Amino acid sequence: MSVYDYKATNIRGKEVSLSDYRGYVMLIVNTASKCGFTPQFEGLEELYKEYEDRKFVVLGFPCNQFGSQEPGDENDINDFCQLNYGVSFPMFSKIDVNGDETHPLFAYLKENATGLLGSKAVKWNFTKFLVDRNGEVVERFASATTPANIKNDIEKLL
Repeated sequence: MSVYDYKATNIRGKEVSLSDYRGYVMLIVNTASKCGFTPQFEGLEELYKEYEDRKFVVLGFPCNQFGSQEPGDENDINDFCQLNYGVSFPMFSKIDVNGDETHPLFAYLKENATGLLGSKAVKWNFTKFLVDRNGEVVERFASATTPANIKNDIEKLL
């Protein structure tokens, strides 16, 4: 199994196979519009713009499970991301990253890159999973880890 075995619905309602990103380095992030970490959208967009020509992509997955910090619908989320942060990387429909309704992709990510002390649960918005060109999960980064602090890890995979 790899991330290529999963599908997700994009923010426009179209089902996308992650195999569309075969050969890419991916940074998969659970996002929220009303979170203290929301300004990380700016850094995520900067990473995407800097490395997209080298087959790097950021995939954003809005989630409302942490403090109800993503209350809007997909149109609200998309408008917010574009108007406030100029987000051009792919955004997906709102999902759950923990609990009974965990999206299968995030179940896979959590199983293959545990958090602090082996924890599998996503602790908060803007948890980041780095995936190599083979679709394998390389590392998990906590919410407080800024996109700029991931650059060296991304560059090693490019």
